[in-house]
Amino acid sequence: MPLPCRAPVGALLRFSPRLSLCLGALGLLLSACSGGSSAPAAAPKAPPPPEVGVVPVQPGAAELVAELPGRLEAYRVAQVRARAAGILDKRLFLEGSDVKAGQPLFAIDAAPYKAQLDSARAAQAKAEANLTQTQALAERYAQLVSTQAVSQQEALSAQAAFQQSKAEVAAAKAAVQTASINLGYASVTSPISGRIGRALVTEGALVGQGEATPLAVVQQIDPIYVNFTQPAAEVMRLREALAQGRLQRAGGKDAAAVQVLMDNGSPYPLRGKLLFSDLSVDPSSGQIALRAEVPNPKGQLLPGLYVRVRVAQAEVPGGLWLPDQAVARSPKGDTVLVVGSDEQLSVQPVQTGPGQPGRALVMSGLKAGDRVVVDGLQRVKPGAKVRAVPWVPTGAIAAAPAAASAPASAASR
Repeated sequence: MPLPCRAPVGALLRFSPRLSLCLGALGLLLSACSGGSSAPAAAPKAPPPPEVGVVPVQPGAAELVAELPGRLEAYRVAQVRARAAGILDKRLFLEGSDVKAGQPLFAIDAAPYKAQLDSARAAQAKAEANLTQTQALAERYAQLVSTQAVSQQEALSAQAAFQQSKAEVAAAKAAVQTASINLGYASVTSPISGRIGRALVTEGALVGQGEATPLAVVQQIDPIYVNFTQPAAEVMRLREALAQGRLQRAGGKDAAAVQVLMDNGSPYPLRGKLLFSDLSVDPSSGQIALRAEVPNPKGQLLPGLYVRVRVAQAEVPGGLWLPDQAVARSPKGDTVLVVGSDEQLSVQPVQTGPGQPGRALVMSGLKAGDRVVVDGLQRVKPGAKVRAVPWVPTGAIAAAPAAASAPASAASR
């Protein structure tokens, strides 16, 4: 007899004893597989605390460094000119080489000047011979005038001739000296030590005829000057901060340190020193001219080259540099997130000063040992537990100076 589609389970069990037996065996099997217990499922584990990158605080004296455009200039420049007229016989140097002061550079035809020197020496010998004769006559007449063997007038004439002969000898000596100097001009020497450029004339040229002909240029480039300018408003603000004691002069009483940056951005390895700043402001640009002296023993820096100059102008006592993303700025003030000893975040107000692109200067509000959050700020909130790991700078930030000594774009803003 067929079962209805909606027959109850009890009816099924009463209808089929074999089916009831199978269901009972299946229940025993499931009970054995489960160990005979019905324990509830385990609760899910709490997620680990978020990871943040931190930098430790080490307050010191943070330098305020102005980065300014500049141009290199030779320490000394000497134009080598022909002071003697004549035909250029020989060039005695290698173009582009280093020369010493007094080193011969050119040889001019010296034959006419040798002849003039010989003539001057002959005239000197003649004048000295005439001096001997007039001196003897003057001395003799001085003795005879006392016995009235010669007249007083003759004695005076003899004495005058003697004095005239002395003057002629002096003039002859001066002529010899002049001829010797002119002969020396035939050998053109370097007035300073430095590097010489190309020769401006060639052998066989007539030089020094009517004017001192330029022959070459010698430049001393070790050390070398770097000239640069800074806005007068920044200088005034810096001086005001120094006068009020908010800043200290960099280097104490010594000259401010200067670092040259090459055109590819790499720093020149040797530091220079600031020599002076101009006393007046350029009315057309509002800039103050400054000059620094930089060692250049290998001649890497060349006159006329445009460079960037970093000048350490002041120091902030107890200040430090942080990556700019670590500082939250708002109308109520600047703050940073600090990881405490219990790995919990807290907000710390700070006072910031003039910064640079990508870096913030913290002048107060932090103490040594504080761990400031730099990376992972978007994943955490104040009061949350975190796992702090050292922050590793990347990209342009990694190429910047260390946080304790990173430069500012200007001395004051």
